[in-house]
Amino acid sequence: MITELLADLDAESRSLDEIVQGADFSVPTPAEGWTVGHQIGHLMWTDKAAILAITDPEAFKAQPLTADIVDRTAAEAAVLPDLVELWRDSRAALREHLAKAEGKILWFGPPMSPASMATARIMETWAHGQDVADALGVVREPTARIKHVCHIGVRTMGFAFLLNGLAVPEVPVRVELTGPSGELWTWGPQDAENRVSGPALDFAWLVTQRRNREELAIEAVGPVAQEWVPIAQAFAGPPGGGR
Repeated sequence: MITELLADLDAESRSLDEIVQGADFSVPTPAEGWTVGHQIGHLMWTDKAAILAITDPEAFKAQPLTADIVDRTAAEAAVLPDLVELWRDSRAALREHLAKAEGKILWFGPPMSPASMATARIMETWAHGQDVADALGVVREPTARIKHVCHIGVRTMGFAFLLNGLAVPEVPVRVELTGPSGELWTWGPQDAENRVSGPALDFAWLVTQRRNREELAIEAVGPVAQEWVPIAQAFAGPPGGGR
């Protein structure tokens, strides 16, 4: 499984790499205060943080987590003249470490298995890649790799409720999404009363908060599903402001 996940992570990274070739890294993106350089710099920094978590868990735990760490490290990386090369190096090194990692990996949210970490890196690369594509006026064709984004979005439902100070639902939610090639992707029991459905791309945008909820063809049936959709998020950290 990890081999396939790492292949998809490599493919997602290379797709974004192609988009930023020759791009102006000072162009602002939809994320307030972040340029294209910030986006790539953040991906590089997160790769390095994950490598540290795998190779030296004690050092990872000891690092100071200031409130501005994400914005500050992205800004510091954004101005590096060799940023793309550094990002290529960091993502290649992370793939090597994930291929050999065993057990749980410490993280800013709950500890992750190597497979979950690889899936999370696909999700984040895709999400920040969306910001870059939007900034540069590039329309990306969705691929089957967005299933990983959707999977994390489904798996983090309880986490999203907790982050918003709400009780984690005790009833299941059925999620039915249509993939880019028309295939049906499903999670949860078929007979669940609470249901979420729509295009997989729209759901991926929803859980990464890259599009406004009102722009998306996502249907929610049942009180739990209707409460979850507006707060859904696939990323760690406090609830985002959305787009």
